[in-house]
Amino acid sequence: MTFDCLVVDDEKTLLDSTSEYLNLFGVKTITAETAKECMDILNKYPIRLILLDINLNKDSGFELCKKIREISNIPIIFISARNSDDDMILALHIGGDDYIQKPYSLSYLLAKIKAVLKRYYPETVEEVISLGICTVNLKNETVYKENIELKLKSMERKLLFYFLKNRGRTISKEELFQNVWDDTLTGDNTLNVHMHYLRDKFEEDPNNPKLFKTVWGVGYLLCEKG
Repeated sequence: MTFDCLVVDDEKTLLDSTSEYLNLFGVKTITAETAKECMDILNKYPIRLILLDINLNKDSGFELCKKIREISNIPIIFISARNSDDDMILALHIGGDDYIQKPYSLSYLLAKIKAVLKRYYPETVEEVISLGICTVNLKNETVYKENIELKLKSMERKLLFYFLKNRGRTISKEELFQNVWDDTLTGDNTLNVHMHYLRDKFEEDPNNPKLFKTVWGVGYLLCEKG
């Protein structure tokens, strides 16, 4: 199994919350609390990026970085509560790719990690987008609202991702019947009910949709921007 990110930090609460958040948004993450655990994981699993705290109880993130650089060019992002220029310069000098100062928002951290992953492994980053009041992982076809996964029914999911693949284009009812339901005899009522479900989940005001628009006499349109 390959992991996108190895988070190395001796603050257990922060470690767990960071890992949970990154996994939630498609960055497959594993954790370590010590330098030894980090090296054991590197010897056991392919890792694409390391998020490395400078202070690791009895260990030093700087020394761990030097040790890693003896065997690997894996990208390393340092995280630390230290804010001196000397620490930042040293982190970059010994092989760090970036330096993020604590405290930081998890959304900012995610953006930094994805930027590095995209630069080093452009084909491996799972694409997560905002859609109305939700976020959608396009690769594993999951939907989240306020970090909680929404359970979509099979046809809801199929309809949603057909719209996403054709975003910005008006889709006729006949096309939806044929390509989503595989049944040209599906009735308008069935489609209307499923459109109501999607609007109810994604629109801020389902009665005044900004995303899933009705094109009267033709079909529906998922707008480029809602």
